[in-house]
Formats: sequence, C-alpha cells, structure tokens
Amino acid sequence: MSVLLEFSMFPTDTGESKSAYVSQVVKMIRESGVDYKLSPMGTTIETSTMQEALDLIGKAYAVLEAQGCNRVYSSLKFDIRKGKENRLAGKIKSVKEKIGEINT
Repeated sequence: MSVLLEFSMFPTDTGESKSAYVSQVVKMIRESGVDYKLSPMGTTIETSTMQEALDLIGKAYAVLEAQGCNRVYSSLKFDIRKGKENRLAGKIKSVKEKIGEINT
C-alpha cells in the first residue's frame, strides 16, 4: 500500500513568518526516514500505512506544541492506493514521460 499525504501545518499565533516553525517540522520528517518532498505550500510524504501517516501528523503537531504554539492550522490531502509503492517519485516520472522535463 502507498499512502501519499500532502499537508501543511503551521502556527497561527506566532506572527507573520512561519519558516522557523515549519523548518522544525520538516527536520522531524527528515529524521523519521519517511520519503518526503517539500514544496512552497506544503510537504508530501509517502508511507506504507495510514497509521504511519497519521502518527507523523501527531508528531508534527507535537513539534509545534513544544515550540509554544497555542493555535495550529493544518490542511491534509490523502491519496491511498493498494498494491503500489514509490509513488512520490513515480507520479512525477509518469508526467515527465508524457511531456518531458518539468520544474520540480
């Protein structure tokens, strides 16, 4: 199974810039060993179970909570597919095969 989760999570009570907070969430994801891609508007991870993805969301919130964040906004989108893996790279590769190089 492949669980792709695109999410954004950031505090709303900490001023205008969010990178100091978001960077700590991305660091936690990187250290977890889960495949991920960072984009300007969110992060996409790939896990082999729904529970792994949900656990990572819980850890992401804990990272923000530990930084003193009292209000956190989060948006999540899932794409769950049985019998597949490595879709984080595979979906991009499929588009490249059809139209050539793209910005990633």
